[in-house]
Amino acid sequence: MHFVVRFEPLPGKAAEFREEVLRVIERTRDESGCLSIRAFEALRDPLVFAIHSEWADEAAFELHATLPHTVRFLAAAEKLLSHPVQGLRTREIGAVRQPENADTFVSSSSQRGS
Repeated sequence: MHFVVRFEPLPGKAAEFREEVLRVIERTRDESGCLSIRAFEALRDPLVFAIHSEWADEAAFELHATLPHTVRFLAAAEKLLSHPVQGLRTREIGAVRQPENADTFVSSSSQRGS
């Protein structure tokens, strides 16, 4: 399961929010159910951030939502963002199969630029 969320900090709060994002993703990477987590900062709009995470299953994400570092991040975000935190739980579609002798699938997005 993938989780994607977009953030827009209040004016003057981007640097503080960026630090909160970096803090929470570092702790989240250590969770056993977290397969990956990456944070992004917009190139053209310094007040827009995003997090993309991949989880073993929804139960792993549900556990993540209750852990102290996540609860702390959400409390900080409530004070630093111009909007409530709303994410999107997704599953990947359009995966591309590797050559016949491979047993795994590769994301179509990871094929770009290769």
